[in-house]
Parts: sequence; C-alpha cells; structure tokens
Amino acid sequence: MNYGISILFRAIPLLMTLFCFGYGAFVLDMGTDSAKYVAGPVVISLGMICVALFATAATIIRQIIHTYNTVAKYALPILGYLAALVAFLGGWEYMNEAATASHFVAGHVICGVAFITACVATTATSSTRFTLIPENSTTTGHDVPSKAFSTTQGNILITVAAILALIAWIWTFYLLAQSDKHNAYYVAGHVMAGLACICTSLVALVATIVRHIRNIYSGTERKWWPALVLVMGTLSILWGLLIMGNPNPAKSFIGYIMVELGLVCYSISSKVILLAAIWRNTFKLANRIPLIPVFTALACLFLSAFLFEMAGIHDVYFVPARVLAGLGGICFTLFSIVSILESGTSK
Repeated sequence: MNYGISILFRAIPLLMTLFCFGYGAFVLDMGTDSAKYVAGPVVISLGMICVALFATAATIIRQIIHTYNTVAKYALPILGYLAALVAFLGGWEYMNEAATASHFVAGHVICGVAFITACVATTATSSTRFTLIPENSTTTGHDVPSKAFSTTQGNILITVAAILALIAWIWTFYLLAQSDKHNAYYVAGHVMAGLACICTSLVALVATIVRHIRNIYSGTERKWWPALVLVMGTLSILWGLLIMGNPNPAKSFIGYIMVELGLVCYSISSKVILLAAIWRNTFKLANRIPLIPVFTALACLFLSAFLFEMAGIHDVYFVPARVLAGLGGICFTLFSIVSILESGTSK
C-alpha cells in the first residue's frame, strides 16, 4: 500500500462521518415532524460508528506504512471509545428530555448504535498489533509471540465485545416484552435486535483478530467465526422480512431497517471471511472480498431510493429511507476497512 492509497482509505471513514453528521442535521432541521426527530438524530449517531471505523483504519494503515507510534497506539482506540460514550450519553439524554414516542425510539436506537461503536473501538484496540497477523500466518506452529497480547489481555478484549452484545440482546428482549404497552416499544425493540446482531458479529471479528495475533487460531475457527456472522446477518434479514409481512405499516416499516442491518452484518463478514481465508493459506480471490461491502452499500442505497418514493404514499417510510442512506455510508466505510485488511494480509 502506497502513501496515497493509505490517505484515501483513511479519508473514506471521515467523509462518511461528515455525510452522516451533515445529512442527519439537515433532516433534523427540516421541520418539527416527529419522524424527523427520529431520523435526524439516528443518522447523526451513525457518524459515530464511522469515527470508530476511522480509528480502526488508521490503526492498521499506520502499521502497514510504518508510521505507527505510541501516541497513535493509544489515541486512536480512545477516540473510538469516546465516540461511543458521546453517542450513548446523547441517546440517553435524548430519550429522557421529552416524553414522546419519537424521542423514546430515537434515544434507544442511538444507545444501541453506541454499543456498536464501542465494539468497533474494541476492534481498533485489537488491531494495535496487526503486523503480527501476516507474520504468524507464515509459520506452522502455535507458539504465542512475545509481542502478542497476553492470555488475559486477549480474553478481556473478547469479553468486552461479548458483554456489549449481551447488553444489547437483553435490552432488545426487555423492549419487546413491553411492546404491548405502546408501539414505540415494538419499534425500538426490533431495531435494537438488528443492532444486537451487528454487535454479535463484531464479537466474531474481535475474536478472530485477537486469536490471529496470539497465533492460536485453529482450523475449526475458520468455519465457526464466519458462520456466526452470517447467521446473525441472516437472522436479522429473515426477521425483518417477517415483520414486513405485517399489514400495519406502522409496524411493517421496521422490517426494512432490520434487513439492512443484516446486510451490515454481511459487510462485517467480509473481514472475518478474509482473515479466515488467508490464514496460512494463499487465497487467490482475496482481492475480490472487498466487493461484499460494496454490494451491501449499493443495496442500502437502492432500497433507500425505493423507500423515498414510498414515503410519498405513507409517512411511516420517511424514517427508514433516511436511516438506510446512513447505513449505506457505514457499509461503504467497511469497504475501506476490508480493503486495508486485504492489502496488509494477503499474499
């Protein structure tokens, strides 16, 4: 990877961050309709995921081009965790500042986005010793390198991501259990389920990176970690399709968001699949794997275009149309990450 390409791959997350912040603020400023109070803040919060993805991209790239230093080692992961903290506090405050359904839904979704952001920040932390992955991939033994994470450090990183995913799932079922009280619980609960699927997928990514770095990645894991991510993506998509069959548009519109959250899981799978495929192996199609998040990004944007038209028929589609545009930005950002991984690991 040359210096110019490294700048491009670091610029993509920043550009998508600006898109989410700018587009979300534009939607929020469009008027006082309740749908705008949901779509605007949620799209803005998606920018926080892009910030954490930038931290991950910069962490890996600076190691590849040999500009990594102690400041970057600590500052970049901290940036990701700060983005997660800001998102969570913002979502919690937004949820409690007004007793309206729109604020309730948006606040819960933003808190769920904060969990994803924290998981991505954990991915950045796991990548601080990225250069050991290609080195370990050329060996045949399973001796843990002296510069790798200790057993405790590796377990802590995986546990942090797993706890965040578990909290997201617990929150999901709590909201769904209350869905008979108000439709806002139904909406927030199902979106949180899709976000929990993404958090679980990121657990697989963190575990894959950590175990690569510690040189303890096994042949069995080459199947199970990618399978876990694909199962989460498929679960979210099928769940969403099931909800889309609801005759009530006030509930069925959530299905579109869950489908696209499943596609985000598929975008994450590209990284897990790539790391599994190149582990002590020459994978000739490694440079094709970055196409997965490109296709998912296009799917988000195409479906968003259809929902923009459907919003002219029914107002409930206003929110998913805008949110899907932001999710398209997330998928495109994931394209830059998997491209970086491919450049730094493939033979």
